[in-house]
Amino acid sequence: MPLHPQTVSFLEQLASWTAAPSGRDGPAEPTIAEMRERIGAAYPVVRRELPWVGDIEVPGPGGPVPVRLYRPAPPERGLLPAVVYLHGGGWVLGGLDNVDAFCRDLAASAGCVVLNVGYRLAPEHPFPAAVDDAWAVVSSVAREPGRYGVLSGAVAVAGDSAGGNLAAVAALLARDAGVPLAHQLLVYPVTDTAKDTPSWREYGTGYGLDAGSLARFMDLYRDGADPSDPRLAPLRAPDLAGAAPATVITAECDILRDEAEGYARRLAAAGVPVELRRYDGVVHSFFLLPEIFDAGAEAVEFAVRRLRAAFDDHSRQGSAA
Repeated sequence: MPLHPQTVSFLEQLASWTAAPSGRDGPAEPTIAEMRERIGAAYPVVRRELPWVGDIEVPGPGGPVPVRLYRPAPPERGLLPAVVYLHGGGWVLGGLDNVDAFCRDLAASAGCVVLNVGYRLAPEHPFPAAVDDAWAVVSSVAREPGRYGVLSGAVAVAGDSAGGNLAAVAALLARDAGVPLAHQLLVYPVTDTAKDTPSWREYGTGYGLDAGSLARFMDLYRDGADPSDPRLAPLRAPDLAGAAPATVITAECDILRDEAEGYARRLAAAGVPVELRRYDGVVHSFFLLPEIFDAGAEAVEFAVRRLRAAFDDHSRQGSAA
């Protein structure tokens, strides 16, 4: 399917934003520091006001993990379901501020607590630091829900891109630890380290997420670890049975499309309830840019419906118990 006109406009603007700074000599590829400085600065963001937003810390194996907690209603209104959200950025870029506006909207539209996790980034903190931090937060919320104003058992995990990778891994760790999760929302997740799918080859250059840049980030994050480790490549996990029910969202013109859809198929084959939805004519990042992509707005609405349905299922099961 041809690129949507909104995608064409986005890619034209993206090319101008990511151009090398004027007057800089040397390689065209920016440094990690330059990329961190630029990320999130492309568009002005309107942040929704919520009754309660606060920064907290969750104990982790590498020290306290910063978390921004969002509530769509004051704490005195009672316990709510929760989504632990893990941002993208190739395990190298991003942080709490980059998905702050999205997490505010998610809390309001899904009627849940959202915990936005500031996990440690590579190359300063290579694998498995991000996994350890993500699991520290997910397991803490699931095991001590009252501490966060969360309903017991009504905890979902979600993430986009590298954050989708961490969400998928956390869901498998939860299964192995006997910690029930209500849902896993995986938005164009990284699920493998092979970099050999047709979508990697077809959309590797000129479609927003550059294959060379992601391979560079993956190497920085992996730092020599076994590329088949399921905590790096959940697609290579020997068994996916028993993982939380899933929603997988992909973009047609994205290098990660095939491995994300392959993961959805493997979940389904393992008996995990899963719904996969691909959005045609769009590229990586469309989900977090609903103000630019109509498909992004549609995908967010779909994700919210899936999360609400998962939380409703939990409520019905609790009432029947």
